[in-house]
Amino acid sequence: MNAVAAHVTGFQHIGLPTNDLEKTIEFYKSLGFEVAFATEIPSDKVAFLKLKNICIESYQSTGEPCAVGKAGAIAHIALDVDDIEAAWAAVKAAGHTPLEDEIQSLPFWARGVRFFNIEGPNAEIVEFSQVL
Repeated sequence: MNAVAAHVTGFQHIGLPTNDLEKTIEFYKSLGFEVAFATEIPSDKVAFLKLKNICIESYQSTGEPCAVGKAGAIAHIALDVDDIEAAWAAVKAAGHTPLEDEIQSLPFWARGVRFFNIEGPNAEIVEFSQVL
């Protein structure tokens, strides 16, 4: 088995930028999604919307503008991992360079999340994420 794949346990979420988080929440609620987690951090308002095994992280940035409303506006895909440090090492050993200098943390979910990102061949971001 591939060393990176050995740590991936499933699909985590799709990152969807928005200019109106409340409107986005209401739209996805009309499709049956529920708000699983919502918060504000210094530069963003964030909501994780879930329907069965689908999770969308929608965020409204107060900092740099996102490519909202354009084809391809999905910002990133995220993969669940079982061990963020081992995934970090495996990704680097596979020849990929993380976009961050170290594993990042945010106060999402009950106990936080640790993650890092790499850039794919089409400028897409692939996030490796461990919900704590």
